[in-house]
Amino acid sequence: MSNAILVFIEQRNGEIKKASLEALSEGRRLADKTGGPLVALIIGSDLAGLTDKIAGFGPDRIMLADSPLLEKYSNEGYASQIAEAVKQAAPTILIMAFTAMGFDLAPRVAGRLQAGLITDCTHLEMGENNLLDVTKPLYSGKVVGTIRFTGKKLPQIVALRPNVFPLLEENLHKEPEILQIDTGVTDADVRCKIREILKPEAAAVDLTEANIIVSGGRGMKGGENFGMLQEVADILGGAIGASRSAVDAGWIDHQFQVGQTGKIVSPTLYIACGISGAIQHFAGMSSSKYIVAINKDPDAPIFKAADFGIIGDVFQVLPVLKEELKKLKAG
Repeated sequence: MSNAILVFIEQRNGEIKKASLEALSEGRRLADKTGGPLVALIIGSDLAGLTDKIAGFGPDRIMLADSPLLEKYSNEGYASQIAEAVKQAAPTILIMAFTAMGFDLAPRVAGRLQAGLITDCTHLEMGENNLLDVTKPLYSGKVVGTIRFTGKKLPQIVALRPNVFPLLEENLHKEPEILQIDTGVTDADVRCKIREILKPEAAAVDLTEANIIVSGGRGMKGGENFGMLQEVADILGGAIGASRSAVDAGWIDHQFQVGQTGKIVSPTLYIACGISGAIQHFAGMSSSKYIVAINKDPDAPIFKAADFGIIGDVFQVLPVLKEELKKLKAG
C-alpha cells in the first residue's frame, strides 16, 4: 500500500453529487498531511465530460471506469470497479459519501476487500502511521465516539456524512492525470439490472444536501398541511422533511423522511414543526448547526436539543413566521 487516498465520486445522470465533492475536499486535506497522491474514481458511462467538474478540488489522478454496462447503478458492478481501482492505486484510505448509494455500496466494497469500514463519519483525524481516528454519532446519536483503525488490513474505508465536511475552494488549478480503467465488466458481473426508474415528484432541493430544512411531524395533522412547510422552505431556499410518524401516516413520501430509518441530514438550519423529538428522529438531524423547534407541548423532547424553541400552535406560528420572513427578504 502507498500513502494514496482514493475517493469514490458519485454521479447521477452526469451530475456530480455535492456529498462526493465534500469527500474529495476532505481527501485533499488528508493527502496534504500524508504526502501521498489524491486519486478520484468515477464509475459510469460516457464520463469524459465529468473530469473538469472535479479537477478544481485537487485530485492528482482521476480514474474512469467507463462502460455501457455501468450506466445505471449496480452494487455488484460498482463494487467490482472500486476493488479494481484499489488494486491499481493501492490506497491507504478509501473515502465515500454516506448517501443512499454509499449506504448500499460501502459494506459490499468492504466485504470484497476484507477491510475495515466506518460509516456516518463526522470528523477525520490523521493519527500515527497514517491511521485514522474517526468521530461519529453512536447509539442513535445519544453519544459521539472516536474509533481508531488498527491498520491490520488496508485500505481504511470511511463513508462521510453529507453536509458536514466543508468544500474546498475550486482554485487549486491542478491538471490531474486521467487514467482509464480496463473495466472488464460483463453481464455476469451485473446480475441485477435496473430496467426502469420511476421517479416520484421530488423537491427542488435535495434533502441530504439542503442547507435549510423545514420538517413536519404528527403535529401537522395531515398531508394537506405540509404545503405550509413548503411555503416557508421556498422563502428560505430550503427543502422540506418529515418525521417517521408523518410518513407512516401517508401524509408525505418516504423520500422526505429524516431519522434513523430515513435520511441523515446536516443543514445549517433545521426547523422542526410539530415534531416531538423521538431519539430515532434526532439521530437523523443531530448534526444540524442550528435547530429551531415549534411545538405546543412545552415538555416535548425536541426542546432539549433545540437552540431556539417556540412553544405554540404550529398553525398559528407558521403563518406569522412566513410573513416575517417575506418582510426580511423584501428588505
